[in-house]
Amino acid sequence: MKDAFGAPQSLLVLGGGSEIGLATARRLIARRTRRVHLAGRPSPVLDAAAAELSALGADVHVTAFDALDPGSHEEVLGKVFAEGDIDMVLVAFGVLGDQARDEQEPLSAVRVASTNYTGAVSASLVCGAALQRQGHGSLVVLSSVAGERARRENFIYGSSKAGLDAFTQGLGDALHPCGVHVMAVRPGFVRGRMTAHLPAAPFATTPEAVAEAIEAGLRRRSEIIWVPGRLRPVMSALRHLPRPLFRLITTPR
Repeated sequence: MKDAFGAPQSLLVLGGGSEIGLATARRLIARRTRRVHLAGRPSPVLDAAAAELSALGADVHVTAFDALDPGSHEEVLGKVFAEGDIDMVLVAFGVLGDQARDEQEPLSAVRVASTNYTGAVSASLVCGAALQRQGHGSLVVLSSVAGERARRENFIYGSSKAGLDAFTQGLGDALHPCGVHVMAVRPGFVRGRMTAHLPAAPFATTPEAVAEAIEAGLRRRSEIIWVPGRLRPVMSALRHLPRPLFRLITTPR
């Protein structure tokens, strides 16, 4: 198996400008990864990511990919897999949205849901089928602790991640007999470009810490990982709180 012991030789990052995606690629290149495909909307950020990874010694390919155009996913991603086996796919795209605006502008809310859920479902199914044909590989999907239980301040984003998390677990069960490893990653608040305008939440983490956890999860063939790990019991407790108490604790004042 080419991706034995969690050290893939080839990597496809969907959301190639993602800070978590880039941090993960850096870690894997330092170990064994030699070919990297960065798929995303053309942008200076994507170009800079490609240049950085190339400087680290990887053979980097950039592919134009739009999560909001699922009709193109089979063709676009099919071309990537046609260039050679992909040992690991990282679904790293997503948008946080603006809760206050999105509640007032339903089309904005739909864009969040379409990116985080519909786009990820489409891309994951296409990549999962390709990995199945290979007979090996890992599909890693960035979920979020926000999907564990919807909170008043970000229930649109949280609901999209809840759907994606459930989908990822089901896809993992479907692909397990085929030798394909599927892992859902549940980070807490990640300090980065997407959250720079927000105050840090408890148990905040970094793209580098998420990348380290992903690498460890690959080695262990984990199906779900939490970042940081101590969020698991915290979220378990919150998930089982009576709703009036949960609302009291989590609703901003």
